[in-house]
Amino acid sequence: MVNAGEMNGSGNLMDFLDEPFPDVGTYEDFHTIDWLREKSRDTDRHRKITSKSRESIWEFIKSLLDAWSGWVVMLLIGLLAGTLAGVIDLAVDWMTDLKEGVCLSAFWYSHEQCCWTSNETTFEDRDKCPLWQKWSELLVNQSEGASAYILNYFLYILWALSFAFLAVSLVRVFAPYACGSGIPEIKTILSGFIIRGYLGKWTLLIKTVTLVLVVSSGLSLGKEGPLVHVACCCGNFFSSLFSKYSKNEGKRREVLSAAAAAGVSVAFGAPIGGVLFSLEEVSYYFPLKTLWRSFFAALVAAFTLRSINPFGNSRLVLFYVEYHTPWYMAELFPFILLGVFGGLWGTLFIRCNIAWCRRRKTTQLGKYPVLEVIVVTAITAIIAYPNPYTRQSTSELISELFNDCGALESSQLCDYINDPNMTRPVDDIPDRPAGPGVYTAMWQLALALIFKIIITIFTFGMKIPSGLFIPSMAVGAMAGRMVGIGVEQLAYHHHDWIIFRNWCRPGADCVTPGLYAMVGAAACLGGVTRMTVSLVVIMFELTGGLEYIVPLMAAAVTSKWVADAFGKEGIYEAHIHLNGYPFLDVKDEFTHRTLATDVMRPRRGEPPLSVLTQDSMTVEDVETLIKETDYNGFPVVVSKDSERLIGFAQRRELILAIKNARQRQDGIVSNSIMYFTEEPPELPANSPHPLKLRRILNLSPFTVTDHTPMETVVDIFRKLGLRQCLVTRSGRLLGIITKKDVLRHMAQMANQDPESIMFN
Repeated sequence: MVNAGEMNGSGNLMDFLDEPFPDVGTYEDFHTIDWLREKSRDTDRHRKITSKSRESIWEFIKSLLDAWSGWVVMLLIGLLAGTLAGVIDLAVDWMTDLKEGVCLSAFWYSHEQCCWTSNETTFEDRDKCPLWQKWSELLVNQSEGASAYILNYFLYILWALSFAFLAVSLVRVFAPYACGSGIPEIKTILSGFIIRGYLGKWTLLIKTVTLVLVVSSGLSLGKEGPLVHVACCCGNFFSSLFSKYSKNEGKRREVLSAAAAAGVSVAFGAPIGGVLFSLEEVSYYFPLKTLWRSFFAALVAAFTLRSINPFGNSRLVLFYVEYHTPWYMAELFPFILLGVFGGLWGTLFIRCNIAWCRRRKTTQLGKYPVLEVIVVTAITAIIAYPNPYTRQSTSELISELFNDCGALESSQLCDYINDPNMTRPVDDIPDRPAGPGVYTAMWQLALALIFKIIITIFTFGMKIPSGLFIPSMAVGAMAGRMVGIGVEQLAYHHHDWIIFRNWCRPGADCVTPGLYAMVGAAACLGGVTRMTVSLVVIMFELTGGLEYIVPLMAAAVTSKWVADAFGKEGIYEAHIHLNGYPFLDVKDEFTHRTLATDVMRPRRGEPPLSVLTQDSMTVEDVETLIKETDYNGFPVVVSKDSERLIGFAQRRELILAIKNARQRQDGIVSNSIMYFTEEPPELPANSPHPLKLRRILNLSPFTVTDHTPMETVVDIFRKLGLRQCLVTRSGRLLGIITKKDVLRHMAQMANQDPESIMFN
């Protein structure tokens, strides 16, 4: 933006805009920011601070504080995000167990905390202790039998429905933006779109509370995606305390990128994975400075969570694993098969979920969000309770599936037939034939897998906070564990086959089923989100399994290839398109041979472009133009005849400028001439005071010629983050291309409905 000229010599004319007025440079709701303008404003601000810092010690201290404010914001985001994540984890543990029973010594203890504090707990019966009572024991003094089972079943469903109803009611009444995972909207906001209130204080509070409720209710969803939204709300709150970020939407988005990294850091205990996730999946503009700050925010958040220690194992990771067997080359084949399964599941899930969400939008179903949540919760609870693998929380299920079978494991999955003559160290148990418990677990897992696949399709996208990471990982982990047990039994019974002969001797510990679960989880998560690098890093940080990077990489790449063969969009991009957000994806390629003239407005047969002239329109003319149109801005030309381009004026700033001029400047009336030049035009002696608006004029709007290929125009919009670009020929204005015009054109070229590119 160019500064206004000096005061005019003729008369007492004042360019009142030499003093900035409130709200100038801000944007309206559901509009896109102008990245170039934000960058230019920040450069001007920085230049002013640097020049002032030489004037006095106080100004120098202020410049240091300004330079450090970015790191202070990161520190605050990390502390608050880590604290909230720790509180959510502890509350979810307690409320999940509350559905099954209560601790008599202290009702706020979860099952595990209750039994560990009890003096009467033995290691063999560590899950049973007198202090923890199921509801049937407490209410009717029975722990076994049909009546006790029915009572526990009924109360399990009742608690689940209560939690879900409370959550959906809170979201509906106090913060409608707190629903969903939040990642599609965060991506859109980081690309420059404004959704006011999406990262507000109410959204932060309600999302935190309802996240605990919905995860505890046993619905097939996770807390990881919503934690990114929660962290970004923290980022938005702290950036509003510093004028450097609150007054510049471009700088604010740098803070939000780092906050997203802190969110993943606390969701998985994976600080480096969080930074890579923000870079690969969420951020639109990610300069090197943001990388360092993201790293710092993720570090502080992880450190805070570690201090709270919500898992009680002094570890950050959710599912710590320790496998004692290396993997072998022959195992790459089942790992790649799991990758194929992950890609197919990802494609199936995206297509079915988007079809269901579209149905919700376009039919009566969308009018009853509370009823939908209640029905899905009831179905989930009724089907989940009888199967131990769906009754427990999804995080516990994944943890059990990842575990290696040690000598002390009591899980059904570890019910192998032991050799009585076995004399081996505890941590190196050889492959053994499966016992009845393993076969029971296998069919229970198969039923749980089918149930999870179906119910997750209907759960994701309801009007409650819902993450997708944990359900996707659970689907993959169940499939992986079943494949792992199959390969293990095959190797045990047929160790003389050529593929097993080289690496699997009788009595050796060859196959680790838990590793297959881990690889399957990575494959399914990759198939749904299309992450690769950040996914592998998150998985090995999540489990501590550094040795197994190659199997994870093989599965992640395979699942991405398979899923991409059916469609390039991940679940978040699909939801962005479903909601019609104006998001220009960097990953999309534009290969069509069209020109700027094919896309620009006005088209043939349309009314001419609405423009302002530099010195011949009155205030009333401009106000009428603003009233009759809904454009975000107007090109300024020399005159209606010559149409030689001078600059571009934003609608919002024109409205504010005229309003302020009427209040603060004498003699401004409806027939005052408005001019954008340095000198006022020649006017008759008795004419009213003219109004000078040069300060709000952008004298260097981005322009292309009418023969510029659209491939180049799309690239310019992506890389510079433009709102609009003017089309000229030999300096004469021909038309305008906005971001929505580009998106509509891309949709049209891909044989999609161009009118879907509107914010719904």
